[in-house]
Amino acid sequence: MPRILITTDYLRPGDDVDRYLTGHGHTTVHAPLAGRSGPEALVAALRDADAALVGHDPLTAEVLSRAPRLRAVVRTGVGYDAIDVAAATRLGITVSNLPGVNAGAVAEYTMGLLLATARGLVRSAAGVAAGGWPRHDGHELRGSTLGLIGYGAAARAVVPLAQAFGMRVLCTTGVPESGRTDPSVRFVDLPELLAASDHVSVHTRLTEQTRGLLDASAFALMKPTAVLVNTARGAVVDEQALAEAVRTGRIAGAALDVVTEEPLPADSPLRGVDGIDVYSHLAGQTAEARAAAGTEGAAEIVAALAGKPRHAVNTPLPKPPAGDHG
Repeated sequence: MPRILITTDYLRPGDDVDRYLTGHGHTTVHAPLAGRSGPEALVAALRDADAALVGHDPLTAEVLSRAPRLRAVVRTGVGYDAIDVAAATRLGITVSNLPGVNAGAVAEYTMGLLLATARGLVRSAAGVAAGGWPRHDGHELRGSTLGLIGYGAAARAVVPLAQAFGMRVLCTTGVPESGRTDPSVRFVDLPELLAASDHVSVHTRLTEQTRGLLDASAFALMKPTAVLVNTARGAVVDEQALAEAVRTGRIAGAALDVVTEEPLPADSPLRGVDGIDVYSHLAGQTAEARAAAGTEGAAEIVAALAGKPRHAVNTPLPKPPAGDHG
């Protein structure tokens, strides 16, 4: 009977996901946020697991090499940069994500951040909470230009929402032209997007090519009135350069749902910079998106263990014998 480790913190024993997996003949073991207790706790949790349904747990090469029975890992979300996919491939482990599972939630949240920054809502609420009654001019989204970095499911879901507010949409992406199916979006290279946009919203995944993509040279191309929004991965942004750009007025501000180190460290350069608002990684966190992620993740586990994954991001080598992970 395959043993399924579940570390995603919002999945619970006896819930729909648990019943689905046990109904398919699997045994479930819940260890919420095992990876945050350190690698040894995660290794211990994975030791007897045939598959794992995980959140942001750091599945490094070392951790994976010590999971002799593991055959499949499913990330209950879109990003999988915390998983060493190359190591998993060598070890015969299928890695899957759930593309688009929270696209609607992320798109709505992106619009919320755009509105909050344009109208100074955080500053207003903080002023009232402190006993004041701040009054200041904001800006309308209508007539402004939104630049999307990336053209995945979340970015595509942002497009009609932004256009409903009367925004023009630019996009820079590595998606082939055959996949750029929306004629209302103008596709440009990154320098042109940065120079032309009033709002820049990050939706690209984290790779070696995108790590630190938005650095001092990128901010130098942006309008001094422009605002950066990031709901993708924190490390796409050079945080020191961003803090300096906002502090000196090179750009107007930033709304960040993700940062390089979460929770935000006390000594982060982003702290104390007027114009930078940091949120606690909430973009995909809705009841609806979580329910969908749990259900789709469980179905992907069952499919992957049957040798028919639907959303695999790798093609694993044959599983080596237990204890021979070299």
